[in-house]
Amino acid sequence: MMNKEKLLGCVKSGGLTLGTMMGVIGGVIFGICLRSRPEPWTDREVMYVAYVGELFLRMLKALILPLIVPSLITAVGSLDMSLSGKVGMRAIVYYMTTTVLAVILGIILVVTIHPGVAGQERADASKDSREVTTPDTLMDLIRNLFPPNLIQATMQQYRTSLVSPGSVVVNDSGQIRDPNDSLTWKFKGEWTNGSNILGLVFFAIVFGIALAKMGEKGKPLLDFFTCLSDAMMVITTWVINLAPVGVFFLIGGQVLGTNDFGVVLNQLGWYFATVMLGLFFHGFIVLPIILTVFTRKLPFRFIANMTNAITTAFGTGSSSATLPVTISLLEEKNNVDPRICRFVLPIGATINMDGTALYEAVAAIFISQVNEMQLSFGQILAVSVTATAASIGAAGIPQAGLVTMVMVLETVGLPAEDVTIILAVDWLLDRFRTAINVLGDSIGAGLVYHLSKNELDGMSKPTNSTQQQQRNGEFEAVPLTEIEEK
Repeated sequence: MMNKEKLLGCVKSGGLTLGTMMGVIGGVIFGICLRSRPEPWTDREVMYVAYVGELFLRMLKALILPLIVPSLITAVGSLDMSLSGKVGMRAIVYYMTTTVLAVILGIILVVTIHPGVAGQERADASKDSREVTTPDTLMDLIRNLFPPNLIQATMQQYRTSLVSPGSVVVNDSGQIRDPNDSLTWKFKGEWTNGSNILGLVFFAIVFGIALAKMGEKGKPLLDFFTCLSDAMMVITTWVINLAPVGVFFLIGGQVLGTNDFGVVLNQLGWYFATVMLGLFFHGFIVLPIILTVFTRKLPFRFIANMTNAITTAFGTGSSSATLPVTISLLEEKNNVDPRICRFVLPIGATINMDGTALYEAVAAIFISQVNEMQLSFGQILAVSVTATAASIGAAGIPQAGLVTMVMVLETVGLPAEDVTIILAVDWLLDRFRTAINVLGDSIGAGLVYHLSKNELDGMSKPTNSTQQQQRNGEFEAVPLTEIEEK
């Protein structure tokens, strides 16, 4: 009887994770089987196949703003101000450290393996890429921290667009402007579709600090956001239960829509293998070692408990869309304090992109190898700095890294259109690097919670949610000291 109860409990707790993994594998098989049809599939037919997956992705995206904003306000507002600063600093130090480590690892691998082959055929070069400079991208990043209209920030974000003169131009002072020097071009600001998550996160943090400063006067409003956050978590649970079906059709439609699946597997094999090796090494060796060193506990169970978030990230290709799943698993399975989860994770989903940083460093040097261009140490250093900055500015949406990749290419003097070289496999690599981004965010939350645990224990625990009353311990793992004793 006892074994039966354990089995049912195991199936209940791991069923969704197993189902999501089966959805990923089944989606690939489903897409490959459909491709066996002699007639080519039209875009409309592919859309029909992926339709259910599209609905699932829309539901996840609909949860992002109503979950992130109240969760952040609640997390910051319920923290002591001195602790809030410490928690934020610990999270940022972790994010910056792991991102730099990912870039260094990527550079070491691509320089050692040397996957670039001269004369590599380009992928479809018909896709246009926006002209961009490194200063403009970095300044746009800061501009988006301060949205002039919060309602607009839920739908649009700002970016600087360059206007090419097209030919040699003489300015008012008689100087000739080089048309190839984008720094001399005219520029204009424009609004693009897509939520300005960075600006909304920054506003939510400031708003939470204000409520914490107000004390008892701010408690009614803080209670409102706490209740809203809990309600969104309930809805999130409903949506998460649809993950196996949604991921199945998302992956199936993506495989079916690829022009030549054989090219994906063969054309850029060495490049693909280099990025995959880097992602695996960083996600499952470097990050777990960091967690083990600081917590003195083995990370295997912690990572295993996050499997559903990792598979959801792979299926959706979006770290922001996976955020509700990540928060839920960390709080319920790894027993991380909700105040830490809801403060650290939204920031991590916005600025912590380890997988993207590694990929951009590898891709830039790979493209230079394809063009038979030997990079100096200074150029490689520039790639590392720019890849780190670009990963921070990359939106948590599918294939956002391609946009910031243009900035990294310009840093080493490579034409922006060469980004098309890697398009054939980017859709697949994007899913793997998103999974590593989510894993990095999760480990960061666990690490920050461990470092802040003593300070949190000295504060009153939140009592607004019945789920939170059950989260009294840290994530379960086997202490290294016990292993040594045995």
